[in-house]
Amino acid sequence: MRSVVILGSTGSIGENALRVIEAHPEALRVAGLSTRTHIMRVLDQALRFDVPVVAVADENAAREAETLARPHGIEVWPGEAGVAALAALPKADMVLCALVGLAGLEPVLEAIRVGHDIALATKEVLVAAGELVMRRRAAAGVRMLPVDSEHSALFQCLQTPGCPPACVRDAADTSRIEARVARFALTASGGPFGASKETDFDRVTPEEALAHPRWDMGRKVTIDSATMMNKGLEILEAHWLFNLPVAKIDVLIHPESVVHSMVTFTDGATLAQLSMPDMRFPIQYALTWPERLTADLPRLDLARMGCLTFAEPDTTRFPCLRLAREAAQAGGTAPAVLNAADEVAVEAFLAGAIPFSGIARAVEAVMAQHDVKTCVELETILEADAWARRQAGAQVKKSGTT
Repeated sequence: MRSVVILGSTGSIGENALRVIEAHPEALRVAGLSTRTHIMRVLDQALRFDVPVVAVADENAAREAETLARPHGIEVWPGEAGVAALAALPKADMVLCALVGLAGLEPVLEAIRVGHDIALATKEVLVAAGELVMRRRAAAGVRMLPVDSEHSALFQCLQTPGCPPACVRDAADTSRIEARVARFALTASGGPFGASKETDFDRVTPEEALAHPRWDMGRKVTIDSATMMNKGLEILEAHWLFNLPVAKIDVLIHPESVVHSMVTFTDGATLAQLSMPDMRFPIQYALTWPERLTADLPRLDLARMGCLTFAEPDTTRFPCLRLAREAAQAGGTAPAVLNAADEVAVEAFLAGAIPFSGIARAVEAVMAQHDVKTCVELETILEADAWARRQAGAQVKKSGTT
């Protein structure tokens, strides 16, 4: 029996994780849940799964939740501190982090500190602070199990007896599966605009950008998919999870979203992981690894599906891919700045303050102003994040007046 804390239980990943846990009561149980503001939903989840404690990140929402939870005997831990404390819950074995953006960083570090394994869906944690997080992971001897479908695919393809991938490798283990890897290929659906070369990105509406053809995701991730920033962030995530240079990580447009990623080894052989586009596949694998439990999940029928197509992305149309690689090359605090500026720019687009094409322009402008710091301790990362948010806000305001 594995006890799991779910951070961000009211979002898409969290809801799917609860479906997985409900399907496997003999193997998994819920130890704690968190939300930012969706208090009725998280309390419903707590009652359904007999969870004694929830964390509510928004202080005002937490006060309301305390009143509602008291008759049911459910404890409410308020604020960001409550979320971090929940990540360190002694009764837990694993923490599934499905928070939005850098909000996941300190809870993940807390979970590592107390020795909990991490199932990571919040890629920004590794984008902004990959060196710090993976260094502490190795020192604590915990496993970092990927939940993103692409990274779960890479993880599965890398499974080799006696030679574990970097994200689950013991610090004393000198084996290196990555030494046998020539390249990774992360697949991308292309979002709503990947197949439409005539799209005028200056005129794209939030509704159009949120209409993802394959995946049901949160608003931020869906917009990042439309700009392909999501794939840029995933390049950085793969680099830190699997200790492979960014230059060896490719991206392929694959609209069918059936091949989730591929690994080409030094002998020329390529392994791929295939499944229907359903997030329960990678969530279940992360929560139950190294086991594979029987599941009532949609089966892939390749004969019925027919052709699978692949193409290289156009970085002229999708400059966020280029910006992510530039941030990776600069290193230090540059990826944290990329991530923070993108979060602000996406919110500005959704609010109607800048055009869709303005997201990449705002991020590029902020990156150009940043003096990269090579120190990647927590304080430095948080300072770079705050600076980038201020600069991106100023850039958005400037764009709105021109």
